[in-house]
Amino acid sequence: MASGNSAFASGPAFPYIGAMAILPRPVSPKSAMSDLWSYFRENRPHKWPLLGLSVAITWVIIWTFIVDANTNTMPTRNQIFYVQSWDTNRTDAAIILQQKIDLAKREAAIQKRQREMQGVADIFGIDWKKDEARNTARRKEALKQINAQLDQRLAKAEATEKSAPTQSGAAQP
Repeated sequence: MASGNSAFASGPAFPYIGAMAILPRPVSPKSAMSDLWSYFRENRPHKWPLLGLSVAITWVIIWTFIVDANTNTMPTRNQIFYVQSWDTNRTDAAIILQQKIDLAKREAAIQKRQREMQGVADIFGIDWKKDEARNTARRKEALKQINAQLDQRLAKAEATEKSAPTQSGAAQP
């Protein structure tokens, strides 16, 4: 084993660190600046567009970090949530009819969104027609079953309302 002064990275003098420079030998800040200045002094047709492009890309990156730093940092205040209010005297038939209307609106919104996504898929060359045919058949079958259930419930609710005697002035539970 070596003695105390000749051990690796020990002792008062670090001979391998003292000889190292921050920049490699042929490059110094002075020579780097003179190279940059000589580059700008030369008449090159691509010099200014490339400089503009590099500055623009740099600022886009900086701007993206600034925008990202400000995104979702402030707490949201005074958010208002609107809730649909219904009459307390609504009949079951009215409720079921509203459910049928809401189901039809939802299906129309799904079909609209699906057409938009199919347009995007066409742009990117994604084959969607086989999946769309299968999913449309499944969705139509599900809608048929849901509408059949709602129709049965509607018929039952209307029959219950017609058979129940109307009691004027009597309190209903």
